[in-house]
Amino acid sequence: MSEEETTRAADVKPGLRQDLMVLMKVRLNVFVLITTFFGYLLASKASGIDGWQLANTLIGTALAAFGSAAFNQLMEVDLDARMRRTADRPLPARRMDPLFAFAVGWMLSAAGIIHLAAKVNPLSAILAAVTVATYVFLYTPLKRYSSTNTLVGAIPGAIPPMIGWAAVPGHGLDGGAWFLFALLFLWQLPHFVAISWLCREEYEAAGYRMWSHGDVSGRRCGLLSAIFSLVLAVLPLWPWLAGWTPGWQGHAALAAGVLMGLMLAALSGRFMRDGERGSFRKLFLSTLLYLPIELACLAFAWG
Repeated sequence: MSEEETTRAADVKPGLRQDLMVLMKVRLNVFVLITTFFGYLLASKASGIDGWQLANTLIGTALAAFGSAAFNQLMEVDLDARMRRTADRPLPARRMDPLFAFAVGWMLSAAGIIHLAAKVNPLSAILAAVTVATYVFLYTPLKRYSSTNTLVGAIPGAIPPMIGWAAVPGHGLDGGAWFLFALLFLWQLPHFVAISWLCREEYEAAGYRMWSHGDVSGRRCGLLSAIFSLVLAVLPLWPWLAGWTPGWQGHAALAAGVLMGLMLAALSGRFMRDGERGSFRKLFLSTLLYLPIELACLAFAWG
């Protein structure tokens, strides 16, 4: 490609479709749908999957998630403009009118909650509303003022599997729902600690208050990640002791969950010792592997 062609390619601006996908964080919210599906899958083990009900659950959850992502970016336009990896989003790049983005966020959030209430059940709609409210009104503004935002932000990230669980008739906020919440909540902590340290300079320059703020050596972040990982390693005892994962399959799922949690703790400890960027990158990649493997083990063992 010639220099002139390269320059022209760089000047090509994303279209409205691409900008809407970025505004709604479609790629990131695929994860939300996967965990919602997983919650529904476990809760329906005894009764079987109702395809239409599952589809309506995923549609409503997706709409609410897309809407909350739009509101999140509306509230962080100034901060996004200061970071290289977010400066080209449609709002900080001034390719999209904020009023249009607000309308998109409002309509999608409302449509998702209403869809869940009308087509699934009131509890799933309430959980979706709590997710949107926590993400938009607590987590997003808190990122400017306190590093505890990571703990608060893990709450809306942990509710989607509860939505899927609660969508199945006969299930509410029982022990299974809270176990799924705890699993997603705890998993997010070492995952986002790793992200925040790897992007520490950008976050600090933009004005975000993260656990990584001022932690040049990475020891604080490594210690936090190790603590969260150790708690995560203990968590698989819950479904095993409760009898939700019976038989040899349950023993196998228990062993896998404990070993993977200990592996994350060991990687966190390694980073605390050497402070190398590569060590934290390995931790981050390991958290990406942990969740699908753990979910697959639970799906295999859940009785």
